[in-house]
Amino acid sequence: MVETIEQFSKTYSFPPKKERIAARGLVVDNGKILLSYEVNTNVFMSPGGGLEDGENLEECCVRELREEAGYKVKPIELFLVVNEYCFETLYVSNYYICEKTGECPRSLTEIEIEHGITPVWIDIDKAIEIFSDYPNKREDIASLYLREYTVLNKYKEMKLNNE
Repeated sequence: MVETIEQFSKTYSFPPKKERIAARGLVVDNGKILLSYEVNTNVFMSPGGGLEDGENLEECCVRELREEAGYKVKPIELFLVVNEYCFETLYVSNYYICEKTGECPRSLTEIEIEHGITPVWIDIDKAIEIFSDYPNKREDIASLYLREYTVLNKYKEMKLNNE
């Protein structure tokens, strides 16, 4: 059974007025994790995005990592689900542990281009440190950073328990 975490920002509607279902990929290679970095907004996050009509969560994960990060991946397992209540929206983020299988051209949306999104490989402990700054961010980014901080700590804990 996959663990589901409920997370609430300071301001949220319950029940939420909207719901956004997404798939995100945790890709770790030689102790470094793949993140998306928005150069123009100085925001990091796990690569991924919203589920489109006609696709399942694994297909969404594969598509998003291809488009956003330029990597071909194989989802190995659904690791964690985070139900993030932020303002009027419930963001359901399904995190997959993925294996990198190759590289490919990226295909960014207008917003991703505007934000200057770029893939970066960061030491997992450094990534946790970056996301630990969630209390000092504006509310929407704080919620995102808390989500990522929680997920990466759970991932690291799982890896330690499996060694």
